[in-house]
Amino acid sequence: MVEEVSKAEIKAAVPEKAAEKSEIKEVKEAKEASEAKKTKVKKEKVHFEELKKLETELRLRRKSEKTIKNYLFFNQKFLEFVKKPVEAVGVDDIKAYLASLDKLSTATLSLAMASLRFFYEKILKTAVFKDIELPKKEKKLPNVLTKDEVKKLIDASETNKSKMIISLLYSSGLRVSEVVNLKTEDINLQEKVGWVRLGKGKKDRMFILSDKLIEQLKLYQSNYPNFKFVLSKEEPLTTRNIQKIVKHAAQKAGLNKKITPHTLRHSFATHLLEAGTDIRYIQVLLGHSSLSTTEIYTHVSTDELKKIKSPLDTF
Repeated sequence: MVEEVSKAEIKAAVPEKAAEKSEIKEVKEAKEASEAKKTKVKKEKVHFEELKKLETELRLRRKSEKTIKNYLFFNQKFLEFVKKPVEAVGVDDIKAYLASLDKLSTATLSLAMASLRFFYEKILKTAVFKDIELPKKEKKLPNVLTKDEVKKLIDASETNKSKMIISLLYSSGLRVSEVVNLKTEDINLQEKVGWVRLGKGKKDRMFILSDKLIEQLKLYQSNYPNFKFVLSKEEPLTTRNIQKIVKHAAQKAGLNKKITPHTLRHSFATHLLEAGTDIRYIQVLLGHSSLSTTEIYTHVSTDELKKIKSPLDTF
């Protein structure tokens, strides 16, 4: 005789089956999560290895730390964006990533593209970039100060050292990275010149020292005779430090325009051109490899344009 199953027994069995299903589901989800984690770790390991190759190649080519940092940054962000192994990346992936950067400036977009191009052409040896064109560079004229504004900027600096730094940037046309890395042994106060060692493009070049600046440098060096660098003792100042000094002085001087250390370099070149200095000499002082780069200052200089008489005033 078949035993009759009670309603109570049926009710007791239902939770057991539900619990069993729930347990199976949890095990399955845990297994899937584990597999996903393994895949992610594997991908990250591959990405790390490939990006390490990129860093090694950049260092072998003696690229600057800033270039290395930028190239690694954009390639890392790109791989995070596409979520693919490096060897599976195609033209459409790169175009989609670059399109996602549409809010960035053309200069930054060009840097991102150059970073990816170097990685895929030089490291991975692929031709994935052959159908991708570089964005056209914006033809913006550099921001330049008048001589009066430069004077206001120097006068507004709070310390003698800050005044000296701004004077050095303007009077020699140096890049901010060149100023912070300038060593005491590389300036000759008697000859009124200094030397940038392995500047941009890994080239040495000479720069001029102003008579007014030399007096400041002599006083500064007498107070700090053991400084390895012109502006610091053992390690160079950070470029950010210099940028803050210039920004603060500009605010205090009431100059309502964006002023950076590079603005002073632009002003140096423009004022030399307006004073009649041969553009080829300006090219050498700035360390430009191409004269066309220096020629942008011919579009900035307005002294000669101001001398032109309007035809309305000729009759």
